[in-house]
Amino acid sequence: MGDWNLLGSILEEVHIHSTIVGKIWLTILFIFRMLVLGVAAEDVWDDEQSEFICNTEQPGCSNICYDKAFPISLIRYWVLQIIFVSSPSLIYMGHALYRVRALEKEKQQQKAHLRAQLEDADPVLEEHKRMERELRMLEDQKKVNKAPLRGSLLRTYVLHILTRSVLEVGFMIGQYLLYGFQMYPLYKCTHPPCPNTVDCFVSRPTEKTIFMVFMHGIAAVSLFLNILEIIHLGVKKIKKTLPGNQRRQGATLEHNLIQGHPTSKWPRGLHIS
Repeated sequence: MGDWNLLGSILEEVHIHSTIVGKIWLTILFIFRMLVLGVAAEDVWDDEQSEFICNTEQPGCSNICYDKAFPISLIRYWVLQIIFVSSPSLIYMGHALYRVRALEKEKQQQKAHLRAQLEDADPVLEEHKRMERELRMLEDQKKVNKAPLRGSLLRTYVLHILTRSVLEVGFMIGQYLLYGFQMYPLYKCTHPPCPNTVDCFVSRPTEKTIFMVFMHGIAAVSLFLNILEIIHLGVKKIKKTLPGNQRRQGATLEHNLIQGHPTSKWPRGLHIS
């Protein structure tokens, strides 16, 4: 099936820049899709072709019937599904890391600007003491490791959720069209070069059916979490626009300015956590 280490390490970085619902989605992806697929599901399909038995001696007939019964191995199909569904998260992560570097650069520029002002200011003035306090606060703050989810980054986040939702639905429909919800033990084949109807028998059909339904269910849960995350972001956005919330934000800003905090000096949207 391949090695999941690279994809797993990248998605761990995505986990840092996700909302609480996004973290749950990534947990589902890691445990119930990647882990189950690598540990259990792959072994169920390892005899997919070798144990596909047809009651014919016609050369090439068994291979043709197998190709018709299994146009694509479900293991490979699920691997493609995980890769495609995860790809939008990688694009969002790139944007998030770009914003983190930009915010860290702005923080360093702010510190350099304050140091330059301190050199020119009179040490006895209150303005000098205020700038010293601001500089100490900046130096004591931790390194920027997460960009605030707002503006263009928020739009990218919403777009990547919508994209992976569309891909999830597409793969769910594709699996249903290819195999439905059940793997039948008997497959009747009538394609050339088979001279007549040939009976072919699928190995472990019940076990395969269980995994098919399980992966369908996990895909449905992931889709539900995508919808829930969109709702979660929408509710947060609405709450921020309420008059009461705006007044509280204004009061907090005014308090910071009175106390000499460097809130007004920070570039818009910068948040250190």
